Amino acid sequence: MSFIEELKRRNVFRVGIAYAVVAWLLMQATDLVFPRIGLSESAITLVFALLAIGFVPALIFAWAFELTPEGIKKEKDVDRSQSITQHTGRKLDFTIIGILLIALTYFAWDKFATPGSENEVQSASSTVIPAQEGTHKQPTEEKAAKSIAVLPFVNMSDDASNEYFSDGISEEILNSLAKVKELKVAGRTSSFAFKGQNQDLRKIGEMLGVENILEGSVRKFGDQVRITAQLIQVADGFHLWSESYDRKLENVFAIQDEIATAILKELKATLLEGEAEAIASATTDPRAYDLYLLAKQRMYDRTRLSLESAAALLDQAIAIDPNYAPAYAQRGISALLLSVTSYGNVPHEQSQTQAKLYLDKALLLDENNAEAWAGLGLYYNGPPPNPNEQIRVLEKALAINPNMNDAGNWLAMGYWGVNRGQDALAILQGVNDRDPLYKPAMGNITFTLVLMGRGDEARARLEAAEPFMQGDPNITSDLAWVDQEEGKVADALKRMQTALELQPTDRVYRVGVNTGFYSTHQYEKVFDDEWSDALMWALLNLDRKEEATIHAQERADRGEVRPLFEFLNAIDQSEQLVKYFEQRWSSIDEFQQQFPPAIWGYREMADIAFAYQRTGNQERFVEALEVLGEANAKAQSDGLQGKDLKMLVAAYYAMSGDQAQALEWLGKAIDGGLIASKRISLELPYFRELDGLPEYEAIQQRMIDHLNRERAQLGLEPVEA
Repeated sequence: MSFIEELKRRNVFRVGIAYAVVAWLLMQATDLVFPRIGLSESAITLVFALLAIGFVPALIFAWAFELTPEGIKKEKDVDRSQSITQHTGRKLDFTIIGILLIALTYFAWDKFATPGSENEVQSASSTVIPAQEGTHKQPTEEKAAKSIAVLPFVNMSDDASNEYFSDGISEEILNSLAKVKELKVAGRTSSFAFKGQNQDLRKIGEMLGVENILEGSVRKFGDQVRITAQLIQVADGFHLWSESYDRKLENVFAIQDEIATAILKELKATLLEGEAEAIASATTDPRAYDLYLLAKQRMYDRTRLSLESAAALLDQAIAIDPNYAPAYAQRGISALLLSVTSYGNVPHEQSQTQAKLYLDKALLLDENNAEAWAGLGLYYNGPPPNPNEQIRVLEKALAINPNMNDAGNWLAMGYWGVNRGQDALAILQGVNDRDPLYKPAMGNITFTLVLMGRGDEARARLEAAEPFMQGDPNITSDLAWVDQEEGKVADALKRMQTALELQPTDRVYRVGVNTGFYSTHQYEKVFDDEWSDALMWALLNLDRKEEATIHAQERADRGEVRPLFEFLNAIDQSEQLVKYFEQRWSSIDEFQQQFPPAIWGYREMADIAFAYQRTGNQERFVEALEVLGEANAKAQSDGLQGKDLKMLVAAYYAMSGDQAQALEWLGKAIDGGLIASKRISLELPYFRELDGLPEYEAIQQRMIDHLNRERAQLGLEPVEA
């Protein structure tokens, strides 16, 4: 008998086939189960290695041993006439057929029921709701299902540090979908808040206000990457679409585009009108792209160290590919965020100059790069601000990508700067509805609502988001600004100090603490901050006039003229204010073009009017006062009613000679929480003509009483008027 015939007689081939099929099924089960119980890919690799190693011993065992009615015996000890290998072979044939049927059933389920390697997708940060058997509903127009959230894809790579890559892929797909104007795409911040959680998809859909969710996984190994994605209908858990992609890393852009285009095709077929247009991303060297993704993830932390690291990574990406526009755009934004006016310590003028070079380069390479247009919007936010140009470039960015949160948030700030309160609120509500956990817009909508006297609504929004942001200093600081505007300055200071302790390098929190110290008349505690109004007034109240003058002048030199105007009038140097003004602007109209009224009030124009009234230029005084009145009326018509605006309405009437109205509006400002210097007229000289009037002195005393109640909460001694 030949060796091959002997292998057949001993069923070695049958054992090998059965072993291979069983091993394949075990690998499928391992690939499905291990990620769901928290085991890494290295455990899956170990199982594969053990199965592979076991193949040869299984064949040797089949050759050396035989199954007999008395049990397993060595083949050499079995009488050939008594051998039952033929009968055993038939049993093995039936076993192999049964295993193959199981394998075929699994393959059909994997391919048609949940195609696209469900094993990887199901390890994502959500729970798919099982649908009733035999049904397959499609979303309808009535359900307003033109909406989607992209959850962060799960990192299935051996190296946990590759998580930035899976996050980046998810975000790039999100950005591609966000460019479709008729599709609502939940923002990154809110979608990524569910990372690592096993949340019911219905709860996620309700929180994000979407009817469809995309989730998946990324497995990166060497120069290869496998991306698995599935589109799920939230209401019933049905899979609308699913697919897997195995590519080399240089084709990662094509994968992103394929996924986004496939999703759009599915949504177009059921939800949107017309054919899906193919999406094309900007391509680059894979090494540059890897650095770009890592940099973007670090920029979201918004700390000085993370931004400095991101800037260095983007510099490396640009060195690899000097023509990659997205890297230049993000580098420009990082330069702006590293300014001393933001999260870093780079001199403001240097950061502005550097950022403009990067952003201009990005637009030279790609005139439709929405990130670069948005970055220019942040650049024109200043200081010095240029709100009209800021609005122009940000509207351009949103025309390219209508779902870009940063652009929407920064555009609202531009609207603030031109006294368009309702427009600012509308766009912030859109951003907040799309991405309720996006921190910058959360803070800005809080600020806008509070200025409109809607503090309760602002608090309700923050309280709704708080469970998803436990321990986040942004929630604490946002609540502090609500307290501050409502006159609860002790509570505001306590909250802001907590936020600053959590994030000591944050400039906004430092300004907030300074504001709290000044509002509670703890002048000696106000620390040096070159952008803080509180520092200037604290120095003046501490009789450190020369230092206060230097501070005001330095801010004016950097483009912030308001503090200098206020300070010169307060120290009875209105002539110097007029001189400064007329050396730089030929008319009030020209000044208005550069510094338009803002939603919180036109303090600059109030001081211009007061200075001209003091110096006897009646024509200029009347002109400036008229502009102030128009700005006040516009803000009020938009629903603004903050305490600072009420004070400016009172100032308008005081300069107009209408003492009754001036006292009424000043009383509203003080009762609304305004706290000025110990004598109101020291900081607000518009009201010096009212000093000594009983009604005015009563208002003055109400402010002192309020101040002392707040100081008592902090354990401080009362002050006298």
